[in-house]
Amino acid sequence: MFDLGIVNGRIYIGGNWYEGNLYIKDNKISTIGRGMLEAKEEYNAKGRAILPGFIDPHVHFKLTNNNYTSVDDFYSGSRAAAFGGITTYIDFLNPVKNSVGLNKTFNERRTLAKDSVIDYAFHATIADLDEEPINFINEIKTLGIPTIKLFTTYSSSNRLTKDRTIDRLLRNTKETGTLLLVHAENDGLVIDGEKIHVVQHENSRPAISEISEVIKLAEMTKYRDGRMYIVHTNCGTTVERLSENYNSILNKDFIIESCPHYFILSSSNYLQRDGYLYTMTPPLRSEREVKKLNHQIDNIFTIGTDHCPFNSFDKNKEFINDIPMGIGGVEYSFPLMYERFGEKVIDKFTKNPAIVHGLYPRKGTLLPGSDADIVVFDENAQYTICENHSNVDYNIYKDIEITGKVCSTISRGKFVVKDGVFVGGKGEYITRELKY
Repeated sequence: MFDLGIVNGRIYIGGNWYEGNLYIKDNKISTIGRGMLEAKEEYNAKGRAILPGFIDPHVHFKLTNNNYTSVDDFYSGSRAAAFGGITTYIDFLNPVKNSVGLNKTFNERRTLAKDSVIDYAFHATIADLDEEPINFINEIKTLGIPTIKLFTTYSSSNRLTKDRTIDRLLRNTKETGTLLLVHAENDGLVIDGEKIHVVQHENSRPAISEISEVIKLAEMTKYRDGRMYIVHTNCGTTVERLSENYNSILNKDFIIESCPHYFILSSSNYLQRDGYLYTMTPPLRSEREVKKLNHQIDNIFTIGTDHCPFNSFDKNKEFINDIPMGIGGVEYSFPLMYERFGEKVIDKFTKNPAIVHGLYPRKGTLLPGSDADIVVFDENAQYTICENHSNVDYNIYKDIEITGKVCSTISRGKFVVKDGVFVGGKGEYITRELKY
């Protein structure tokens, strides 16, 4: 007998749809077919879409920076994520310079994450390195982490990683099965350390700072035959240039992630009275760049949220220097992107991040044997965004009319959200491995 049967659904597997029933046993997907089989519990999907659980490769729960801490901890953040159909997310360890610091921050973050209601993993983060890169790589792999994030900006806070270190890391990526994640901005083009008004946020970190830095990194990756992943890509011109000049490595060895807010919002939001609520780094872009980014959706490989919200009281400041950077996004990321682009975004939330980040085939697919991470999605539900299950006291997507709603979220065979009601859950730390 199966533990759970999801019947009468439209099941998404490998880009195709199958009408039928899906059965779960021992936390794994066991059988898919048209026949009705015996199960302890049966859930009628009523013709709705049955999708693999979404994977958010980029969140910041309980992130502390400049005396502010993001308002979603691992419990509230993962709960809000579950309402959005996310069943696995990857958070970040604090920036370190060596293996000693790595183990300390890993243990700290594991303790904080114990209350997560869905599965999670971590990216290592560096602020340059004061030890041999290969030693650091070997150490992260013992923790089940094959990904290293670095910054090419934030020199004022000592988080910038120098090009020489990036080059040395790149040479080892394929041999060691690691992937470099890069927050890419040309530090020399960023205005920092001055009083910058909210309306000047986009100008202080101009589009050319991303475009020029990403092109440089693409050339380094190609020359060294390495592997790199650009986080929160926000300029359509960046992706356009990569498609024109680096198509041979684009989304193969040089992978592009973006976030829903860069497709939906623009720097014009900074002109509003509450423009401070829309501040994040990198900033929102001009309508021209937003239009280009939307046009380049097929060249975006994964969608993350960069979820890192702070309450409106803390963000209500006149100058950027005084505002904690970050917004929320996990709850509505998939519905917003599905509304805009349809089925083509499904793999960008499921299979693609699972493959890139070493979770496939355990995650990101509904093939038998994979974890029973499942989303029941009503493609026809029409509503206006109003609810917010995050701890943050505002919602940048409030009042947007949308079609497509997450009804239920299942993690390893257990409902976390059932028909719009949170029923609880217990996440696990997932170790990852990349094979090239």
